Amino acid sequence: MKNKYDKDFLIYLLEKMMVVRKFEEKIQALFSDGVLHGTTHLGIGEEGTAVGATMALENQDYIFATHRGHGQVIGKGADVNAVMAEMFGKKTGVSLGLGGSMHLADIEKGIFGTNGIVGANLAIACGTAFSIKTKKEKDKIAVAFFGDGATNEGVVHESMNIASVWNLPILFVLVNNGYSVSKKLFEMTKNTNLLERAKIYDMKAYEVDGNNALEVFETVKKAREEILKENAPILIVANTYRLSGHSKSDNNLYRNQEEIEKWQNKDPIKALIGVIGCSKDEIVALENNVDNIIKEAVDFAKNSPEPTIEDILDRVYAK
Repeated sequence: MKNKYDKDFLIYLLEKMMVVRKFEEKIQALFSDGVLHGTTHLGIGEEGTAVGATMALENQDYIFATHRGHGQVIGKGADVNAVMAEMFGKKTGVSLGLGGSMHLADIEKGIFGTNGIVGANLAIACGTAFSIKTKKEKDKIAVAFFGDGATNEGVVHESMNIASVWNLPILFVLVNNGYSVSKKLFEMTKNTNLLERAKIYDMKAYEVDGNNALEVFETVKKAREEILKENAPILIVANTYRLSGHSKSDNNLYRNQEEIEKWQNKDPIKALIGVIGCSKDEIVALENNVDNIIKEAVDFAKNSPEPTIEDILDRVYAK
């Protein structure tokens, strides 16, 4: 794709992707060292899709991410310190330390939560899109991220169908990383051309290289405009790859090194650096800055207070 953006924008995009990468590398190390507890699902290698898509949205748009949602949440503008504090279960976390890695929300930023139930976020996103349409709110859409493994869930079919029937202002972003946990796409889905899923619902669809952040950015921008103009949902299939395992306990034993190295050569961060043409000094300066951002986030999290018993009990029931 021809580069038509100024260098400042490209550097900003690159820095965001680097923040997501280093954030996930850091929490991976913290989980391994026993500093963080529970589980986490990393999207290392998927930053082009996560950041490219969310940066193409407007502040008033709402996103609904999956259990692998750190990249979308940070990309949409959540404070890195608050996201890190959530990893530590601290009161200053985006979900007040009560949600953890799979349940991140920041309503003011339009982040209506990541979701540990595969495919469930699409139904919630449809509800929000219905609200937008009913209230006749202008220049606003809902965006639901989901993986190739989720495409066979009943709720995904139901959500895409009702979005099409009701002409909802919603964008479905299918992050196709080729695996449902440890099973390859062709082992779980007979027709691996996921773009064709949209035909069933008479829905417009686009396919993009998910490791090309600029292609993702431009396609999401275009789709957003078309959704608002045509009053109809759109599906985007972003083909990418998670270099990390499915979760913190996944040692990648079902993949060979040749396959991993093939995708390492398509690293979205390296690809964007090649487009920008950054000097070594610029890259070093960027990396140092991002390292400081992550260090400050960890320090902030460690020094933040724990939720009290009253805080926890206050969130048991809806008010």
